Amino acid sequence: MTTMHKSPPQLLAPWAEIVPETPRMTITDFLDYSDGKDGYRYELVDGILVRMVGSRPRANNVTMRLLVALSTYVTARGLGQVTPPDAVYDFENTGQKDTGLLPDVGFYRAEREPLVDPDEAYPFAPDLAVEVASPTQYRPGMKAKTARYLAGGTSLIWVVWPKRRQVDVWRPGAVEPTTLGSGGTLDGEDIVPGFTYPVADLFV
Repeated sequence: MTTMHKSPPQLLAPWAEIVPETPRMTITDFLDYSDGKDGYRYELVDGILVRMVGSRPRANNVTMRLLVALSTYVTARGLGQVTPPDAVYDFENTGQKDTGLLPDVGFYRAEREPLVDPDEAYPFAPDLAVEVASPTQYRPGMKAKTARYLAGGTSLIWVVWPKRRQVDVWRPGAVEPTTLGSGGTLDGEDIVPGFTYPVADLFV
């Protein structure tokens, strides 16, 4: 008999909605899960399936601008790999069992490539994670998600707020983010050395 779970407190994944009456999953189960093209994006948190509303044009445009710019820069310099919104990062080896997160844009360094199995989830947290917040997501929820990335070893996180035209920059050890407005510039720091991108250009 399949074990079903009751929805735990929303503190588990406050950036998303827990999918009711679904069995607990492993990462392998999650990779095989068919979402039925229902307009949601799914993640796995401590074995619990959660979902977020699909991206709207405003968020898609932001994601694509940054994905293209970052990928072009990284590829030209052989710095690593940039991943799209459907890439699953498995946090098992970071101490978060049965947890798979899908940043809107991810980056990992070239030296980690030998760890990647082309038929499995990426077996680590991204070095850089970009989250483009939807209109139904709020800072407390996204702060909880950044905490999971940071606990997994992610070194730099950009949370983009399209309607506010702002980006929250999170780094390890930070209690609160540095918030950049339209006059600011994203900086890859020592994670993607030399990469910069004007915040205003995300929203043109």
